[in-house]
Amino acid sequence: MPTRGIPFPAGDPSLEPAEERAWRQRLMERALEAIATPVHEPTLFEVN
Repeated sequence: MPTRGIPFPAGDPSLEPAEERAWRQRLMERALEAIATPVHEPTLFEVN
């Protein structure tokens, strides 16, 4: 799962608190979808 970078792997301090929460929510939902998806070859999951 892509993140915002090594200094801030699970967030972005440049975002307002509400935007940060929404971004984290999307990241968590995508991560849960990724771990629930059976894969049989390299697979890339994008966060939108």
